[in-house]
Amino acid sequence: PTAASREGFRAQGNALFQAGDHAAALAAYTEALSLCEAEPERAVLHRNRAACYLKLEDYAKAEADASKAIEADGRDVKALFRRSQALQKLGRLDQAVTDLQRCVSLEPKNKAFQEALRSLGSSMHERVSTMSCTDSKVEQMFQILLDPDEKDADKKQKAAQNLIVLAREEAGAEKIFQSDGVRLLTRLLDTAKADLMLAALRTLVGLCAGHRSRTAAVLAELEAPRLSAVLGVEHEQVSLAACNLLHVMFDSLKEGLQKDFRGKEDAVDLKVLIKHLLELLVLEGASAHGRDNALNLLIKVVPRKSSKETNNSLSLWVIDQGLKKVLEVGSTVCGAPGSLPVTENSRMSASVLLSKLYDDLKCDAERENFHRLCKDYVRSWFEGHELAGKLRAVQAVSCLLQGPSDAGNGVLELEGMMDSVLSLCASVCEAHQLVAVEALIHAADKAKRASFITANGVSLLKEIYKHSERDSIRIRALVGLCKLGSAGGTDFSMKQFAEGSTMKLAKQCRKWLCNEAMDAGTRRWAVEGLAYLTFDADVKEEFVEDKAAMQAMFHLVRSEDRSVLYAVASTLVNCTNSYDHEEPDPQMLELAKYAKQHVPEQHPKDKPDFVKRRVRKLLTAGVVSALACIVKSENPALTDSCRELISRVFLALVEEAEDRGGVVAQGGGKALIPLSLEGTEVGQTKAAQALAKITITSNPELAFPGERIYEVVRPLVSLLHLQRTGLENFEGLMALTNLAGISERLRQKILKEKAVPMIEGYMFEEHELIRLAATECMCNMAMSKEVQELFLAEGSDRLKLMVLYSGEEDEKLRRAASGTLAMLTALHPAICKRIPQVTVHWLEILQALLLSPSVELQHRGAVVVMNMVAAEREVAEQLMASETLEILSVLAKDDQDKPRVAQAAKASLAQAVAYGLIQPNPGQA
Repeated sequence: PTAASREGFRAQGNALFQAGDHAAALAAYTEALSLCEAEPERAVLHRNRAACYLKLEDYAKAEADASKAIEADGRDVKALFRRSQALQKLGRLDQAVTDLQRCVSLEPKNKAFQEALRSLGSSMHERVSTMSCTDSKVEQMFQILLDPDEKDADKKQKAAQNLIVLAREEAGAEKIFQSDGVRLLTRLLDTAKADLMLAALRTLVGLCAGHRSRTAAVLAELEAPRLSAVLGVEHEQVSLAACNLLHVMFDSLKEGLQKDFRGKEDAVDLKVLIKHLLELLVLEGASAHGRDNALNLLIKVVPRKSSKETNNSLSLWVIDQGLKKVLEVGSTVCGAPGSLPVTENSRMSASVLLSKLYDDLKCDAERENFHRLCKDYVRSWFEGHELAGKLRAVQAVSCLLQGPSDAGNGVLELEGMMDSVLSLCASVCEAHQLVAVEALIHAADKAKRASFITANGVSLLKEIYKHSERDSIRIRALVGLCKLGSAGGTDFSMKQFAEGSTMKLAKQCRKWLCNEAMDAGTRRWAVEGLAYLTFDADVKEEFVEDKAAMQAMFHLVRSEDRSVLYAVASTLVNCTNSYDHEEPDPQMLELAKYAKQHVPEQHPKDKPDFVKRRVRKLLTAGVVSALACIVKSENPALTDSCRELISRVFLALVEEAEDRGGVVAQGGGKALIPLSLEGTEVGQTKAAQALAKITITSNPELAFPGERIYEVVRPLVSLLHLQRTGLENFEGLMALTNLAGISERLRQKILKEKAVPMIEGYMFEEHELIRLAATECMCNMAMSKEVQELFLAEGSDRLKLMVLYSGEEDEKLRRAASGTLAMLTALHPAICKRIPQVTVHWLEILQALLLSPSVELQHRGAVVVMNMVAAEREVAEQLMASETLEILSVLAKDDQDKPRVAQAAKASLAQAVAYGLIQPNPGQA
């Protein structure tokens, strides 16, 4: 590597840092480091990188880089100062003080160092004084809680609450930790009293959150078996609190892994914890909700968060160690002798975990191993275990079909499996029949099996539906028929059933749905049926007319059984027609008709007017609060695809501007924010677009009160990406314009999300509405100093574009551009001097503004001219030597009709007189 290329990267880094692009500057310095051997040069690059990390708020890396620079030169004050800033942010104040004292001793006259040391000293003092009074407090609290003779319940509750609150603050958490807190908290856990256990678990959350070394110490003291045993207790709140603590511990240990502090030890700790969670799944003494909590934890912590992380070794390890244990839960037949205690959500959670593990695999060999383990497990039950074993095997197939369906299909193909399903469907025992019919229904979803099932299963399901004595079986058979009958999707001409029978089935589903005497698990299947039948527009129309059925469905959403979420969301997507519409190519249609091929048809009741009416009826029935309730529930059943369906429904609900206020009032705005930040890309975009529609037509400060308004910025900026549609770009820009006009803090947030270059890009857009929206957005953003500086930057065309747009035909575009110019020229005389240099048309553009029939444009033109005349005599001379003088003289007299325009014109003329460029008008005061 040449010295020139090294220097090039370093210079590039410096320029990018000055321009505020800290991430790119970091990349350039890193590149330079990789080419650099000499120690002094490397130290400077480390120091520069530390500055980038400080700006990017990655304080641990800032500290590491600054330390490397200090190792090379202990007198490097810049590096010492940067390290002190990083240490301060990391809460290590005593170390930060040492670095700052060194800075002051090296440069005693430096005011910045003195000031930093003073403010840090005072915050240290505050902390020490709070610490000394917490000292005795911590000991007292533990005494009260651990005293068996203390009978005052209020006193105990207060002590517990104080501990929890204290642990939330870094200083308090450290104090508890230093006061032998972990051992005392372990004693509280061992009392087996729910209230004391809850206090201990919630305090431990404070100790572990974001603190790797304390987490490792807590784990060493409590040990994984004890933690997993607490998770498995019968008391639901205690189990949930243990789940929350374990989640926090996983995050802290994982962070340690990424930052490579003690990578190997943390990896071992993680695996030990996960191993105990997997063992808990099959532990007979563990409670049903403890099992659910363990599954939910595994879903959150094992698979990779994004495909950018390359290491999927944790998933591979869990598959090898625990796949069969997860299947044990998924294949449990409720009520069978000796079965594990499970809840109605356990199987769904097992399916979601299996699905996430399968999706985390990277190559065919890994997937083949997964298939092999599944087949081995199912075969072990299916062969030589009589009827009970066959049931377990069939239940495992259902679990796999609902999760990683490829693995489910593979298992279905095992010899004799499908025959068993069909023969069990005809069983006289209700429990057996239930298991088999459900497996058949899940199998019917997968196109690969559907033809076989249509041939063999439809007649069987019809038999069961017509002749079974039991509603619980009939309802499932009905769903199987609905699934097989809806293969044509929304295509009106592909009806699988005889005319009218769809309506009959739907009516039966609605009747079951409203029957409160039935258990929620059975009524859930009625919604599953509607999720398929509502492809038919007649069914949609009848459903939204049936208030009781809608209310019953929304009520089910709030029940314990969350596996109904997807079916509810699907039904709503169908009723609001918010699925993707494929517009067929007209030429292909003609060809298809000519060749007598099948042509998809739209149902007349799926026309926009019908959809609009259905949306209104759903809104009146309370659909928004039901959806908000779904989003709030942190439940594995709320999968990414389920979130996408909900986002689609929300977008349909805010289509009409007059409905948006109602959607916000019922909690829709709040629910859309998490939907727009995680999930599938389509789901996030639909939610972001719904947020944009709300932001455009309502007062954003009322729609998103308090801090929530700042959370809306990122989703809106995501609509500006190039891969989004023109409408999404346009709505994103309009919404950001609204926010940028509210406050400097919001503009700073928009800047931080790197939206400005994208907004600028759209100012060159062919489409005039998008170009206008971008210019209006820029006009509001220009109230920020950072954006004003962009217009001052040498070699940029931004100012030229604003001047040219002030002369465009489109009045709204002229208004936005000239408004920006009026503001910029008022704040920055340098801009006034540059306007004559950016385009030869500047004079005629300004004169056209002054002569405009719109008073608003005239006023903006007059203000720009006034600012330019005030800025520099030379610029004023050019203006006064042109027809502008004559125009200003006329405008100055129009006090009556246009006082603001006249006032600005008079100010320009008065300044010109002061420069001695023109004679004072005898009539002028």
